Amino acid sequence: MIYDFTTLRPRIAAGSGKWDAMARLHPGLPPEVIPLSVADMEFSTAPEIVQHLAQYAEGTILGYTQPTDSYYEALAGWMARRHGWQIQRDWIVPSPGVVPALFHMVLAFTQPGDQVIVFPPVYYPFYNAVRENGREIAECPLLEQDGRYEIDYDRFARLAETGKLLIFSSPHNPVGRVWSREELERLSAICLEKGVLVLSDEIHFDLILGERPHTVYAALSREAAENCAVCTAPSKTFNLAGLQTSNIIIPNGKLREKLLAVRGRLGLHGCNILGYQACEAAYRYGEDWLEQLLSVLRENRELVRTFAAAWLPGVKPVELEGTYLQWLDCRELGMDAKALEKFMQEEALWFTDEGYIFGAGGAGFERINLACPTWVLRKALERLRDALARRRK
Repeated sequence: MIYDFTTLRPRIAAGSGKWDAMARLHPGLPPEVIPLSVADMEFSTAPEIVQHLAQYAEGTILGYTQPTDSYYEALAGWMARRHGWQIQRDWIVPSPGVVPALFHMVLAFTQPGDQVIVFPPVYYPFYNAVRENGREIAECPLLEQDGRYEIDYDRFARLAETGKLLIFSSPHNPVGRVWSREELERLSAICLEKGVLVLSDEIHFDLILGERPHTVYAALSREAAENCAVCTAPSKTFNLAGLQTSNIIIPNGKLREKLLAVRGRLGLHGCNILGYQACEAAYRYGEDWLEQLLSVLRENRELVRTFAAAWLPGVKPVELEGTYLQWLDCRELGMDAKALEKFMQEEALWFTDEGYIFGAGGAGFERINLACPTWVLRKALERLRDALARRRK
């Protein structure tokens, strides 16, 4: 079956957080301006998932629910087929989203005042999960050279002397790195030696665009598996964020008990009935849709690369290995962070995620969402080209 990745469905006033935020903050934008910000897609949900949900809703009672045997089997099958990771049913803790789970795990696994390590520039809710729970951020900025990012292992080893927890983005959002097995093993060795627990946010792990495969952190070794929680979800892969269903996979039984105890005190006991069904349908019937999506994302990545080289002086796309979020280096434009934001929104008519919101090292960058029809992306790039040309006159 050939799926439709070219039709755009306008979402203003339909409850879309991304579209409604743009409309609220920038009223009067022309209709051709499509937000390239929040990480959901401008593609329709896979028809197999929609059909499954419709049939399910018509034939069942939408009462209190829990995951079924079939749900667990579909999840385990996906992890084995797509990631070579054999998981056990009792490792799985369904959660209404990875971000809430991070908040809960910071509460469960650390004490007030503990240091939690992050690798900025990084997904900004990591900071919120730490600070809003009364813990301290310990930043270990990624090393950037010639458009490529690496982990600063020496600095990390020093921070690990006092840090209790690492919140790790893999693949990395926003810089798009897919970490090699060797990089992860080096990281794991430090964490095991220093006693740093790892929360590995792998929500983008199905969206690998380069040649390097994704390595699940818990699959590194038995010791690594016992010292981590792996955060997974169908939401980025299949555009299901609105159904608020994720799966936190924790092989260590004592860690699971701590997390479940915190969730119990917060009155949280699982996900919603349609979220479970959508996740199962995605993992059972969605692989062909995903393969076609990945082809579109690679085409969009190449469009950004070639268009920038030809038409966008001072704008350099960072190599995108994983996720559908392109990190753009705009520092050569010579604007500070706020001036760049003003230029992008008012002159280029771009509504993106500004680099500075991702912490240290983010100023001067833009994060743009490539999960849209190619013609939409091209129009956005042309607006940026024209805005830059006007500036040069």
